[in-house]
Amino acid sequence: MDKKNALRAGAVAAGTTLMMLLMSSPALALTPDDGDDPGPGLSVVETLGLYVVAPIALFVVIAGLVMVLDKSRKQS
Repeated sequence: MDKKNALRAGAVAAGTTLMMLLMSSPALALTPDDGDDPGPGLSVVETLGLYVVAPIALFVVIAGLVMVLDKSRKQS
């Protein structure tokens, strides 16, 4: 019985994913809309800084603030 439920859940997940991929049509992104002004693209360094380094730095800052401002520990 568990195998049948797992198979059903996998089929539903695969079907949902397939439908989402088919419904989103990236071909429409090739035709620019009125008023589009995309500007220059990002370099590899800028892309890595924006999508990799910045989130990690933000995580480290928030984790550091939580550790410094934690009042649950007994202070001696």
